[in-house]
Amino acid sequence: MIFAIGPAALDMSLPLAIAAVLSGGIFGGHRSPISDTNILSSAGSSCDHIDHVRAQLPYALSTGVAGSLPFSSPA
Repeated sequence: MIFAIGPAALDMSLPLAIAAVLSGGIFGGHRSPISDTNILSSAGSSCDHIDHVRAQLPYALSTGVAGSLPFSSPA
């Protein structure tokens, strides 16, 4: 038996699937302590790296939740 994987299997449009993947990648980049943007921004502002990551947490989580709502609502 062959299983279908992808937007067609979920009855989802291709642009919506691409947008969901890109949004998740951006969220992961903002949330990850080993992300290059987090490392460079904390080094450029001369602040402690872990303090910078902790300061970004509320913003990343609130925008991550707000961004996931359109993808989880039924069409």
